[in-house]
Amino acid sequence: MGLFIVFEGIEGCGKTTQISRAGDFLKQQNLPFIITREPGGTPIGDEIRKILLSSKNTDIIPLTELLLYTASKVQHLQQIINPALSSGTIVLCDRFFDATVAYQGYGEGMLLPLIEKVHSMFLPGLAPDLTILLDCSAELGLNRSRRRIRLEGKEQAEGRFEDKELTFHERVRAGYLQLARREPERFRIVDAGLSVDEVHEKICSCITEKLREKGYAV
Repeated sequence: MGLFIVFEGIEGCGKTTQISRAGDFLKQQNLPFIITREPGGTPIGDEIRKILLSSKNTDIIPLTELLLYTASKVQHLQQIINPALSSGTIVLCDRFFDATVAYQGYGEGMLLPLIEKVHSMFLPGLAPDLTILLDCSAELGLNRSRRRIRLEGKEQAEGRFEDKELTFHERVRAGYLQLARREPERFRIVDAGLSVDEVHEKICSCITEKLREKGYAV
């Protein structure tokens, strides 16, 4: 079996940059890996992603969000993640089910038992081997993310969460930290307010620790 490593965090925490650099690190170790993301990762998931991120869909309700995210994960799991893990490949994934708990649960106020019930029904027995939580203040992350999508001209295509108030993002961050406290053996919290290089070094240390624990030669 391969290794399932998930990168989590609020908007603007640096996941996209750091997951790419983590891939470079694994390449240097001559280890097989793929980089994927949620929502997305498959053609169907990418179409779901467009719906969920578009700033045009401000009237989407939390239950619809939950079901769409779950549909993307199920497709992603069956089509990409499980086959990769079965072949011994390391999977680096930009968000997975913790994001749903943090955003729809803590952020939107959905009942956590409902979210957990949906996950247990459709994603039974699945848990990352390692979850790297890139943590920074909601204000810092939101400012970073808004600046990025503005520079890329993606306000309409990807701006729905950036349009939400700061208090929403503070609740999401608090939710992530609560999840990390609940499962300290799985989570590693990295200060995303540090420089890009410093964050990368800390992530490489976390990954190396897990690789050695699982019997990889690094």
